[in-house]
Amino acid sequence: ISGYSLVIQARDSGTPPLSSSVTVNVDISDVNDNSPVFTPANYTAVIQENKPVGTSILQLVVTDKDSFHNGPPFTFTILTGNEEEEFTLDPQGVLRSAVIFKHMVATEYVLCVQAKDSGKPQQVSHTYVQVRVIEESIHKPTAIPLEIFIVTMEDDFPGGVIGKIHATDQDVYDVLTYTLKSEQKSLFKVNSHDGKIIALGGLDNGKYVLNVSVSDGRFQVPIDVVVHVEQLLQEMLQNTVTIRFENVSPEDFVGLHMHGFRRTLRNAVLSQKQDSLHIISIQPVAGSNQLDMLFAVQMHNGGFYKPAYLIQKLTNARRHLENVIRISAILEKNCSGLDCQEQHCEQSLSIDSHSLMTYSTARISFVCPRFYRNVRCMC
Repeated sequence: ISGYSLVIQARDSGTPPLSSSVTVNVDISDVNDNSPVFTPANYTAVIQENKPVGTSILQLVVTDKDSFHNGPPFTFTILTGNEEEEFTLDPQGVLRSAVIFKHMVATEYVLCVQAKDSGKPQQVSHTYVQVRVIEESIHKPTAIPLEIFIVTMEDDFPGGVIGKIHATDQDVYDVLTYTLKSEQKSLFKVNSHDGKIIALGGLDNGKYVLNVSVSDGRFQVPIDVVVHVEQLLQEMLQNTVTIRFENVSPEDFVGLHMHGFRRTLRNAVLSQKQDSLHIISIQPVAGSNQLDMLFAVQMHNGGFYKPAYLIQKLTNARRHLENVIRISAILEKNCSGLDCQEQHCEQSLSIDSHSLMTYSTARISFVCPRFYRNVRCMC
Protein backbone atom coordinates (compact mmCIF):
# COMPACT_ATOMS: atom_id res chain seq x y z
CA ILE A 1 0.00 0.00 0.00
CA SER A 2 1.61 3.23 -1.14
CA GLY A 3 -0.29 5.57 1.17
CA TYR A 4 -3.09 6.23 3.65
CA SER A 5 -5.52 9.13 4.01
CA LEU A 6 -6.74 9.60 7.60
CA VAL A 7 -9.49 11.92 8.85
CA ILE A 8 -8.79 12.85 12.52
CA GLN A 9 -11.36 14.58 14.72
CA ALA A 10 -10.78 16.50 17.98
CA ARG A 11 -13.83 17.04 20.22
CA ASP A 12 -13.93 19.05 23.44
CA SER A 13 -15.83 18.34 26.68
CA GLY A 14 -18.10 21.39 26.62
CA THR A 15 -21.86 21.51 26.35
CA PRO A 16 -22.63 21.09 23.55
CA PRO A 17 -19.32 19.45 22.52
CA LEU A 18 -17.58 21.17 19.61
CA SER A 19 -15.30 19.40 17.16
CA SER A 20 -12.97 19.96 14.27
CA SER A 21 -11.46 17.57 11.71
CA VAL A 22 -8.24 17.44 9.77
CA THR A 23 -7.03 15.15 6.97
CA VAL A 24 -3.64 13.53 7.39
CA ASN A 25 -2.03 11.94 4.33
CA VAL A 26 0.61 9.33 5.10
CA ASP A 27 2.81 8.38 2.16
CA ILE A 28 4.75 5.11 2.42
CA SER A 29 8.10 5.61 0.74
CA ASP A 30 9.70 2.67 -1.02
CA VAL A 31 12.99 1.18 -0.02
CA ASN A 32 14.96 -0.90 -2.46
CA ASP A 33 14.26 -4.31 -0.93
CA ASN A 34 13.48 -6.29 -4.11
CA SER A 35 16.03 -7.67 -6.52
CA PRO A 36 15.46 -7.58 -10.31
CA VAL A 37 13.73 -10.70 -11.61
CA PHE A 38 14.65 -12.39 -14.90
CA THR A 39 11.83 -13.98 -16.91
CA PRO A 40 12.46 -16.84 -17.47
CA ALA A 41 14.97 -17.57 -14.72
CA ASN A 42 17.50 -18.93 -17.23
CA TYR A 43 17.75 -18.69 -21.00
CA THR A 44 18.56 -20.88 -23.98
CA ALA A 45 19.31 -19.40 -27.40
CA VAL A 46 20.83 -20.42 -30.74
CA ILE A 47 22.84 -18.63 -33.38
CA GLN A 48 23.73 -19.97 -36.81
CA GLU A 49 27.37 -19.95 -37.80
CA ASN A 50 28.58 -17.28 -40.24
CA LYS A 51 25.97 -14.76 -39.11
CA PRO A 52 27.35 -11.20 -39.29
CA VAL A 53 28.74 -9.39 -36.27
CA GLY A 54 25.96 -7.63 -34.38
CA THR A 55 23.34 -10.32 -34.96
CA SER A 56 20.68 -10.24 -32.23
CA ILE A 57 20.68 -13.50 -30.25
CA LEU A 58 18.42 -12.87 -27.26
CA GLN A 59 16.35 -10.22 -25.48
CA LEU A 60 16.61 -10.36 -21.69
CA VAL A 61 13.39 -9.54 -19.82
CA VAL A 62 13.74 -8.08 -16.31
CA THR A 63 11.13 -6.73 -13.87
CA ASP A 64 11.35 -5.20 -10.39
CA LYS A 65 8.62 -5.03 -7.72
CA ASP A 66 10.04 -1.81 -6.24
CA SER A 67 8.81 1.62 -7.28
CA PHE A 68 10.06 3.07 -10.55
CA HIS A 69 12.98 5.00 -9.01
CA ASN A 70 14.32 1.79 -7.42
CA GLY A 71 13.84 -0.35 -10.54
CA PRO A 72 14.81 0.42 -14.13
CA PRO A 73 16.92 1.34 -15.95
CA PHE A 74 18.88 -1.81 -15.29
CA THR A 75 22.61 -2.26 -15.78
CA PHE A 76 23.54 -5.52 -17.52
CA THR A 77 26.96 -7.17 -17.22
CA ILE A 78 28.33 -10.48 -18.52
CA LEU A 79 30.24 -11.85 -15.52
CA THR A 80 31.61 -15.12 -16.90
CA GLY A 81 31.68 -17.06 -20.15
CA ASN A 82 32.73 -14.14 -22.34
CA GLU A 83 36.45 -14.18 -21.75
CA GLU A 84 37.17 -14.07 -25.50
CA GLU A 85 34.61 -11.27 -25.94
CA GLU A 86 32.43 -13.19 -28.39
CA PHE A 87 29.29 -11.41 -27.11
CA THR A 88 28.07 -7.92 -26.32
CA LEU A 89 25.14 -6.90 -24.15
CA ASP A 90 23.53 -3.50 -24.79
CA PRO A 91 21.75 -1.32 -22.16
CA GLN A 92 18.34 -2.63 -23.32
CA GLY A 93 19.36 -6.23 -22.49
CA VAL A 94 19.86 -7.43 -26.07
CA LEU A 95 22.60 -10.04 -26.41
CA ARG A 96 24.44 -9.75 -29.73
CA SER A 97 27.30 -11.50 -31.49
CA ALA A 98 30.70 -9.77 -31.45
CA VAL A 99 32.40 -12.33 -33.72
CA ILE A 100 31.43 -14.59 -36.61
CA PHE A 101 30.82 -17.96 -34.98
CA LYS A 102 32.02 -21.25 -36.43
CA HIS A 103 30.30 -24.50 -35.54
CA MET A 104 33.59 -26.41 -35.85
CA VAL A 105 35.32 -24.13 -33.30
CA ALA A 106 32.71 -24.26 -30.51
CA THR A 107 29.16 -25.52 -30.31
CA GLU A 108 28.08 -24.06 -26.96
CA TYR A 109 28.68 -21.11 -24.65
CA VAL A 110 27.36 -20.58 -21.12
CA LEU A 111 27.19 -16.97 -19.92
CA CYS A 112 26.49 -15.70 -16.41
CA VAL A 113 24.68 -12.37 -16.72
CA GLN A 114 24.05 -9.86 -13.95
CA ALA A 115 21.27 -7.27 -13.79
CA LYS A 116 21.61 -4.36 -11.34
CA ASP A 117 18.74 -1.98 -10.55
CA SER A 118 18.84 1.80 -10.00
CA GLY A 119 18.02 1.85 -6.28
CA LYS A 120 20.21 2.75 -3.31
CA PRO A 121 21.69 0.45 -2.27
CA GLN A 122 21.53 -1.39 -5.60
CA GLN A 123 20.08 -4.89 -5.77
CA VAL A 124 21.40 -7.48 -8.22
CA SER A 125 20.23 -10.74 -9.81
CA HIS A 126 21.89 -13.32 -12.00
CA THR A 127 20.82 -15.55 -14.84
CA TYR A 128 22.56 -18.12 -17.00
CA VAL A 129 22.34 -17.98 -20.78
CA GLN A 130 23.15 -21.07 -22.83
CA VAL A 131 23.99 -20.19 -26.45
CA ARG A 132 24.28 -23.01 -28.99
CA VAL A 133 26.07 -22.49 -32.30
CA ILE A 134 24.37 -24.43 -35.08
CA GLU A 135 25.31 -25.00 -38.68
CA GLU A 136 24.29 -22.37 -41.17
CA SER A 137 21.19 -22.78 -43.27
CA ILE A 138 21.37 -25.63 -45.78
CA HIS A 139 17.83 -25.49 -47.15
CA LYS A 140 16.35 -22.75 -49.30
CA PRO A 141 13.00 -21.30 -48.24
CA THR A 142 9.99 -22.43 -50.24
CA ALA A 143 7.09 -20.11 -50.97
CA ILE A 144 3.69 -20.58 -52.59
CA PRO A 145 2.86 -18.29 -55.54
CA LEU A 146 0.10 -15.85 -54.65
CA GLU A 147 -2.60 -14.38 -56.89
CA ILE A 148 -4.61 -11.45 -55.54
CA PHE A 149 -7.89 -10.14 -56.95
CA ILE A 150 -9.00 -6.66 -55.88
CA VAL A 151 -12.44 -5.31 -56.74
CA THR A 152 -13.05 -1.63 -56.09
CA MET A 153 -15.29 1.19 -57.20
CA GLU A 154 -13.93 3.65 -59.74
CA ASP A 155 -10.68 5.23 -58.43
CA ASP A 156 -11.85 4.74 -54.84
CA PHE A 157 -9.53 2.08 -53.41
CA PRO A 158 -8.62 3.03 -49.82
CA GLY A 159 -5.70 0.62 -49.42
CA GLY A 160 -5.02 -2.00 -46.77
CA VAL A 161 -3.83 -5.60 -46.27
CA ILE A 162 -4.63 -7.57 -49.43
CA GLY A 163 -2.98 -10.93 -48.76
CA LYS A 164 -0.19 -12.84 -47.06
CA ILE A 165 2.74 -14.80 -48.47
CA HIS A 166 3.06 -18.33 -47.12
CA ALA A 167 6.67 -19.52 -46.92
CA THR A 168 8.43 -22.30 -45.01
CA ASP A 169 11.98 -23.48 -44.40
CA GLN A 170 13.24 -26.94 -43.42
CA ASP A 171 15.95 -25.38 -41.27
CA VAL A 172 14.25 -25.24 -37.88
CA TYR A 173 15.95 -22.08 -36.61
CA ASP A 174 15.85 -20.03 -39.79
CA VAL A 175 14.09 -16.68 -39.51
CA LEU A 176 12.46 -15.65 -42.77
CA THR A 177 12.33 -12.05 -43.97
CA TYR A 178 10.39 -10.66 -46.92
CA THR A 179 11.41 -7.83 -49.23
CA LEU A 180 9.86 -5.91 -52.11
CA LYS A 181 11.93 -4.24 -54.82
CA SER A 182 12.15 -0.53 -54.10
CA GLU A 183 10.63 0.67 -57.36
CA GLN A 184 7.28 -0.86 -56.40
CA LYS A 185 7.11 0.60 -52.89
CA SER A 186 5.11 3.59 -54.06
CA LEU A 187 2.11 1.28 -54.63
CA PHE A 188 2.68 -1.71 -52.33
CA LYS A 189 4.46 -2.69 -49.14
CA VAL A 190 5.43 -6.08 -47.72
CA ASN A 191 5.78 -6.64 -43.97
CA SER A 192 9.32 -7.95 -43.63
CA HIS A 193 8.45 -10.23 -40.70
CA ASP A 194 5.15 -11.94 -41.57
CA GLY A 195 4.86 -11.50 -45.36
CA LYS A 196 1.61 -9.50 -45.31
CA ILE A 197 1.12 -7.49 -48.49
CA ILE A 198 -0.26 -3.99 -48.13
CA ALA A 199 -1.61 -1.96 -51.04
CA LEU A 200 -1.60 1.80 -50.81
CA GLY A 201 -4.61 3.86 -51.81
CA GLY A 202 -5.63 4.80 -55.33
CA LEU A 203 -4.66 1.70 -57.33
CA ASP A 204 -5.53 1.92 -61.01
CA ASN A 205 -7.29 -0.79 -62.97
CA GLY A 206 -4.92 -3.43 -64.31
CA LYS A 207 -2.41 -6.16 -63.51
CA TYR A 208 0.60 -5.74 -61.23
CA VAL A 209 3.46 -8.25 -60.96
CA LEU A 210 5.29 -7.75 -57.66
CA ASN A 211 8.99 -8.43 -57.31
CA VAL A 212 8.92 -10.08 -53.85
CA SER A 213 11.55 -12.35 -52.32
CA VAL A 214 11.98 -14.32 -49.10
CA SER A 215 15.33 -14.84 -47.40
CA ASP A 216 16.57 -17.04 -44.56
CA GLY A 217 19.73 -14.97 -44.20
CA ARG A 218 21.71 -17.12 -46.61
CA PHE A 219 19.39 -18.00 -49.48
CA GLN A 220 17.07 -15.58 -51.24
CA VAL A 221 14.14 -16.98 -53.23
CA PRO A 222 11.81 -15.01 -55.54
CA ILE A 223 8.04 -15.35 -55.06
CA ASP A 224 5.45 -14.97 -57.81
CA VAL A 225 2.87 -12.43 -56.62
CA VAL A 226 0.35 -11.13 -59.15
CA VAL A 227 -2.26 -8.51 -58.27
CA HIS A 228 -5.35 -7.96 -60.47
CA VAL A 229 -7.28 -4.74 -59.87
CA GLU A 230 -10.78 -4.40 -61.32
CA GLN A 231 -12.70 -1.15 -61.03
CA LEU A 232 -16.48 -1.48 -60.97
CA LEU A 233 -18.83 0.63 -63.06
CA GLN A 234 -21.94 2.05 -61.42
CA GLU A 235 -24.03 0.44 -64.17
CA MET A 236 -22.93 -3.00 -62.98
CA LEU A 237 -24.85 -2.59 -59.71
CA GLN A 238 -28.13 -2.19 -61.60
CA ASN A 239 -27.62 -5.52 -63.38
CA THR A 240 -26.43 -7.82 -60.63
CA VAL A 241 -27.62 -11.23 -59.55
CA THR A 242 -26.78 -12.92 -56.25
CA ILE A 243 -26.04 -16.62 -55.89
CA ARG A 244 -26.36 -17.84 -52.32
CA PHE A 245 -24.25 -20.86 -51.36
CA GLU A 246 -24.88 -23.29 -48.53
CA ASN A 247 -22.36 -24.34 -45.88
CA VAL A 248 -19.23 -22.62 -47.16
CA SER A 249 -16.94 -20.01 -45.63
CA PRO A 250 -15.56 -17.12 -47.72
CA GLU A 251 -12.01 -18.47 -47.40
CA ASP A 252 -13.03 -21.96 -48.54
CA PHE A 253 -14.93 -20.52 -51.48
CA VAL A 254 -11.97 -18.39 -52.55
CA GLY A 255 -9.36 -21.10 -52.04
CA LEU A 256 -11.28 -24.18 -53.20
CA HIS A 257 -14.19 -23.23 -55.42
CA MET A 258 -13.89 -19.76 -56.96
CA HIS A 259 -11.84 -20.63 -60.05
CA GLY A 260 -13.85 -23.72 -60.84
CA PHE A 261 -17.21 -22.08 -60.23
CA ARG A 262 -16.26 -19.03 -62.30
CA ARG A 263 -15.39 -21.29 -65.23
CA THR A 264 -18.62 -23.28 -64.90
CA LEU A 265 -20.65 -20.10 -64.51
CA ARG A 266 -19.14 -18.59 -67.65
CA ASN A 267 -20.09 -21.66 -69.64
CA ALA A 268 -23.62 -21.53 -68.23
CA VAL A 269 -24.55 -17.87 -68.80
CA LEU A 270 -22.28 -16.30 -71.44
CA SER A 271 -23.70 -16.05 -74.93
CA GLN A 272 -20.35 -15.19 -76.48
CA LYS A 273 -16.81 -15.90 -75.34
CA GLN A 274 -15.90 -12.22 -75.63
CA ASP A 275 -18.38 -11.31 -72.87
CA SER A 276 -16.99 -10.72 -69.36
CA LEU A 277 -18.08 -12.18 -66.05
CA HIS A 278 -17.48 -9.84 -63.08
CA ILE A 279 -17.56 -11.16 -59.52
CA ILE A 280 -18.32 -7.96 -57.62
CA SER A 281 -18.30 -9.16 -54.04
CA ILE A 282 -18.72 -12.12 -51.74
CA GLN A 283 -19.82 -11.85 -48.12
CA PRO A 284 -21.34 -14.10 -45.44
CA VAL A 285 -25.05 -13.93 -44.73
CA ALA A 286 -25.44 -12.67 -41.16
CA GLY A 287 -26.51 -15.28 -38.65
CA SER A 288 -26.06 -18.24 -40.99
CA ASN A 289 -23.45 -20.43 -42.66
CA GLN A 290 -24.45 -19.16 -46.11
CA LEU A 291 -22.44 -17.04 -48.49
CA ASP A 292 -23.63 -14.52 -51.09
CA MET A 293 -21.75 -13.97 -54.34
CA LEU A 294 -22.72 -10.86 -56.29
CA PHE A 295 -21.94 -10.87 -60.00
CA ALA A 296 -22.77 -9.21 -63.32
CA VAL A 297 -22.04 -10.04 -66.95
CA GLN A 298 -20.84 -7.42 -69.42
CA MET A 299 -21.26 -7.85 -73.16
CA HIS A 300 -18.28 -7.25 -75.41
CA ASN A 301 -20.01 -4.15 -76.83
CA GLY A 302 -20.17 -2.58 -73.34
CA GLY A 303 -23.75 -3.29 -72.26
CA PHE A 304 -24.82 -5.68 -69.48
CA TYR A 305 -26.98 -8.78 -69.38
CA LYS A 306 -30.30 -8.11 -67.69
CA PRO A 307 -30.84 -9.87 -64.32
CA ALA A 308 -33.97 -11.66 -65.56
CA TYR A 309 -31.98 -13.20 -68.42
CA LEU A 310 -29.19 -14.28 -66.06
CA ILE A 311 -31.63 -15.84 -63.62
CA GLN A 312 -33.24 -17.84 -66.41
CA LYS A 313 -29.84 -19.09 -67.52
CA LEU A 314 -28.85 -19.93 -63.95
CA THR A 315 -32.09 -21.76 -63.26
CA ASN A 316 -31.59 -23.94 -66.34
CA ALA A 317 -27.98 -24.69 -65.39
CA ARG A 318 -28.45 -25.01 -61.63
CA ARG A 319 -27.94 -28.76 -61.50
CA HIS A 320 -24.72 -28.42 -63.49
CA LEU A 321 -23.50 -25.58 -61.24
CA GLU A 322 -24.16 -27.63 -58.12
CA ASN A 323 -21.62 -30.18 -59.31
CA VAL A 324 -19.07 -27.59 -58.12
CA ILE A 325 -20.73 -26.21 -54.97
CA ARG A 326 -24.16 -26.43 -53.35
CA ILE A 327 -26.47 -23.48 -54.15
CA SER A 328 -29.06 -22.36 -51.61
CA ALA A 329 -30.85 -19.72 -53.72
CA ILE A 330 -30.58 -17.48 -56.78
CA LEU A 331 -31.61 -13.96 -55.82
CA GLU A 332 -32.55 -10.93 -57.82
CA LYS A 333 -35.53 -9.57 -55.91
CA ASN A 334 -35.06 -10.49 -52.29
CA CYS A 335 -37.87 -8.91 -50.27
CA SER A 336 -36.64 -10.26 -46.94
CA GLY A 337 -40.11 -11.42 -45.93
CA LEU A 338 -41.98 -8.34 -47.13
CA ASP A 339 -45.43 -9.17 -48.48
CA CYS A 340 -45.86 -6.75 -51.36
CA GLN A 341 -48.97 -8.56 -52.67
CA GLU A 342 -49.79 -6.94 -56.02
CA GLN A 343 -47.22 -4.26 -55.58
CA HIS A 344 -43.72 -4.45 -56.97
CA CYS A 345 -40.73 -5.36 -54.82
CA GLU A 346 -37.90 -3.00 -55.67
CA GLN A 347 -34.35 -3.85 -54.76
CA SER A 348 -31.39 -1.46 -54.64
CA LEU A 349 -27.78 -2.27 -53.98
CA SER A 350 -25.20 -0.01 -52.38
CA ILE A 351 -21.46 -0.56 -52.23
CA ASP A 352 -19.27 0.66 -49.39
CA SER A 353 -15.95 0.93 -51.17
CA HIS A 354 -14.18 2.02 -47.97
CA SER A 355 -15.22 -1.12 -46.08
CA LEU A 356 -13.09 -3.77 -47.75
CA MET A 357 -13.21 -7.48 -46.96
CA THR A 358 -10.06 -9.52 -47.52
CA TYR A 359 -10.40 -13.29 -47.85
CA SER A 360 -6.88 -14.67 -47.96
CA THR A 361 -5.65 -18.22 -48.53
CA ALA A 362 -2.19 -19.57 -49.27
CA ARG A 363 -2.61 -19.31 -53.06
CA ILE A 364 -5.46 -16.87 -53.70
CA SER A 365 -6.62 -13.69 -52.02
CA PHE A 366 -9.87 -11.88 -52.86
CA VAL A 367 -10.45 -8.29 -51.77
CA CYS A 368 -13.88 -6.80 -52.35
CA PRO A 369 -16.15 -4.04 -51.02
CA ARG A 370 -18.99 -4.70 -48.61
CA PHE A 371 -22.44 -4.45 -50.19
CA TYR A 372 -25.89 -3.76 -48.78
CA ARG A 373 -29.21 -4.87 -50.24
CA ASN A 374 -32.23 -2.63 -49.66
CA VAL A 375 -35.76 -3.68 -50.62
CA ARG A 376 -39.17 -1.99 -50.43
CA CYS A 377 -42.68 -2.38 -51.78
CA MET A 378 -43.62 -0.08 -54.63
CA CYS A 379 -47.07 0.69 -56.00
